This record gives sequence, structure tokens and C-alpha cells, in this order.
Amino acid sequence: MFKIGAVDIPNRVVSAPMAGITDRAFRRMARLYGCGLVFSEMISDMGLVYNQARTRQLAERGGEDPPLALQIFGSQTEPMAKGALVLEELGADLIDINMGCPTPKIVKNGEGAALMLDIPRAREIIREIVKAVKVPVTVKMRKGWNDDDKTCIELAGAAEMEGASAVTLHPRSRAQFFSGQSDWDMIAVVKKNLNIPVIGNGDIWTAEDARRMLEHTGCDAVMIGRGALGNPFIFRETVELLEKGRRLPPPGIEERMAAARKHLELICSFKPESVAVREMRKHLAWYTRGLRGAAHIRQDINRAATRDEMEAILHGLLI
Repeated sequence: MFKIGAVDIPNRVVSAPMAGITDRAFRRMARLYGCGLVFSEMISDMGLVYNQARTRQLAERGGEDPPLALQIFGSQTEPMAKGALVLEELGADLIDINMGCPTPKIVKNGEGAALMLDIPRAREIIREIVKAVKVPVTVKMRKGWNDDDKTCIELAGAAEMEGASAVTLHPRSRAQFFSGQSDWDMIAVVKKNLNIPVIGNGDIWTAEDARRMLEHTGCDAVMIGRGALGNPFIFRETVELLEKGRRLPPPGIEERMAAARKHLELICSFKPESVAVREMRKHLAWYTRGLRGAAHIRQDINRAATRDEMEAILHGLLI
């Protein structure tokens, strides 16, 4: 267990915020398999300020157990602070500020990783959000803008000075996107310079990777992103290895398909079936990755138009 501000995090395993992925169904799956802290998709400050229904849906927690971090993105101080207040009212246990998203449509508006190019503005945003809300505020960032850029050291220090309760570092540059290796040494540097918790993110594909990151960097927790796609078992495996030193065997096909069916059940309970089925296609492609005939299975999944058709595909894989 560790703390972010006054919030108890039951273990050192965290699920990363991922746009189009970490909705309520994904978060519930992560928690079912032992994840200690889950994050929402990134949520627009302006969408919150203008009370847009689709934006508010991203922040719905509807019975989710704490702790839940809701992540906000934007580039202007006042709407970011107002949006953070809305997230607090909607039940956020923590509010995370996105200062790391590398996608062009985000950075062209001065949002996400682009805030690493404007430290004074980034500081002001952190300061005003901390002043506006009562829940702990965290900041997720990248190493910097370019490959030789180490802005994360300055930004992490600024975040602590302005009242942030923790930072998450994905030590790739914005220019790298998700290519190459993440620079775990930078996590160690940031951790050494801060007194608040540091969460390490990047290149965690197995429980062993998580343990290596903790040992290499001294960070307080590990954040798992792409390694959890179609693989909620990584949370259980990582908690077991970190807390008990035990290596769990990988799940068999029966358990993988049971998890896929549970994920399908959850997403259909939160969204209209037509939307749920469309969004579930990518998840089922991940759940069935590596199976014999995976390409043919994906074709069947992409043709499925109803929950029953998806259920039939998953059932057929066990016959």
C-alpha cells in the first residue's frame, strides 16, 4: 500500500489512462484482477465546462469502487480549474492532469505533451487546479519533447512545488510516441529529486518487467498500459509477484475467454449494444491474440453485429 495525498492505494499496481480504452468496463476488469488504482480516459476541460453529455459520460463512475483517478486535459488555466471542479463533483478520488499525450490533434492545441514546452503555464495550471479542488492532484508527463530533452525533471519539480500529490513519468519523448525504449533511468532521477510519490510507466509487458522497474528506479508504483490490452491477468500476476514473490502461470484459453465474456457483459451493461459491440471488437482482437487462426477470428469478430454473435464466437473457440 502507498498513499497519494490522503488517498490509500491498496497496492503498487496502476492501470494507465488510455483514450478509447479505459472506460468503465475496462476499469472494472482491471479492478477484478487486482489493480490498485485505475484511471479514466482523458477528459476535455471544455467539454466539462460546457456540460457536454459525451464528455460527462467519460467521467461516470456508477458504482466503481475507489480509488478512481479522472484525467483532465486542456491548455488554459481557468477552464482546467473549472473542469477539475466538475470532476470532483462527479466523484473523482484523484484528479490527474494530462501533460504527456503525444497525439497531433492534442498537441496542436497546446494540450498534453505540448505543455512541457511552456513550464510557466504548466505550473499555473497545476497551481490553480490544486487550489480549486480538495482531492489530490497528480500530473502525468513524458520525458520531454525531443529525444535529448529532459524537461520532466523541471516539470516534476514544479508539480511538487505547486502542490501536486504525485507524478507519473512515461520516459519517452513526445517525438518517440511509443517507439524505441523508454528511459527508466529518468524515472530514477525524478524519484531521487522528489518527496512525493513517483509512478513509473513504460515497457511493462510482464510482472517481471514491473519488478525490474521498481528495483531499477525506486519508484513508488508501476503503471501498466498497453501490456494490459486483452490481458487483465497482468494486474493479478504483478500484484502476486510484488507482494508475495510468487509467479503465477499464464491463463489458459478457458480463462482468457471467460475474461473476454465478462468484459463483453460489462461493456454491454454500460453502453447501448450497438456501441458496445463496435467498441468491443478491438478488445476481443486482443483477447484472442496468439490463438490458432487469430486472423480468421478477427474477421469474424469484425463482422459480429450483436452481443449474441460475439458470445457465439467466443464459445466456438472452446469447442
